[in-house]
Amino acid sequence: MPLHPEIAKALAAMPAPPPGPLDPVAMRAGEEAQVPPPADRLPLHSVEDLTAETAAGEVPVRVYTPDRAEDYGLLVYFHGGAFFLGSLDTHDHVARSLARETGLKVVSVGYRLAPEHAFPAGLEDCYAAVRWAAGNGDALGWDGTTLAVAGDSSGGTFAAAVAGMARDGGFDRITHQVLFYPSLDLDFDTDRYASLRENATGYGMETAGLKPFNAFYIGSGADPADPRVSPVKRADLTGLPPALIITGELDPLRDEGELYGRRLRDAGVDAAVSRYAGAGHGFVQHFSWIPEYHRAFEETAAFLKRAS
Repeated sequence: MPLHPEIAKALAAMPAPPPGPLDPVAMRAGEEAQVPPPADRLPLHSVEDLTAETAAGEVPVRVYTPDRAEDYGLLVYFHGGAFFLGSLDTHDHVARSLARETGLKVVSVGYRLAPEHAFPAGLEDCYAAVRWAAGNGDALGWDGTTLAVAGDSSGGTFAAAVAGMARDGGFDRITHQVLFYPSLDLDFDTDRYASLRENATGYGMETAGLKPFNAFYIGSGADPADPRVSPVKRADLTGLPPALIITGELDPLRDEGELYGRRLRDAGVDAAVSRYAGAGHGFVQHFSWIPEYHRAFEETAAFLKRAS
């Protein structure tokens, strides 16, 4: 299927990137400038900024409560951004939609970014935030049932890695993992996956951009052979929580996400893979206003209810 016409229109209107090396500070400022004011955001019962006191240090989190209730299941969300971009604000709309559609209380994590913070700082923040949420269940109104992790793109990397770290560490409270077009293999050899070649150009994020965008993370000490960095390289996937993996038909990262789903199923894990037609990378973050792609939040809600 060709690129969705609304996505194609948006991509055609985008200015060419500036020449020269990537500038994290300028790129972050550009992202933040696009964040709508609070009055224009999806309304929820409450949105509260907190500081999680964790084993990794103080981690900023934003807690989204969808409606007034006695208690809630929890979903801990990690934003994307190639490990050096993104924030609580740039992905605020994603967290709000997750809370509204799932009915869960969402804890969005403002983890430390590369290159200022070397690997595994950001990953440790994410894992510690999940442990914090479970340990502060009374204050959060957790009902003690669902404790899901979710993330988009590099946030999906962190969600998969956190699920593995929890299993390895004997922390068995994570009930689900939801990965939106995750980056699960930071070895970008184009011979590894057909989608790296088939979707190399013309669909937004391009295969040639993967190495420079991820260089800040890899240069900070993240080894692509480490399963905490490339979760698809984890040898033993048994005992991981049920997974929903959402991919884009025209995303260079499509095949590694779908391979991970097959490997999870082969290991006896309840894993669903859902490919969205006409979509490139980032469609949940950038194009969830299109009904066909807003369905990703509805599919997440159905998965969490089915697998709980």
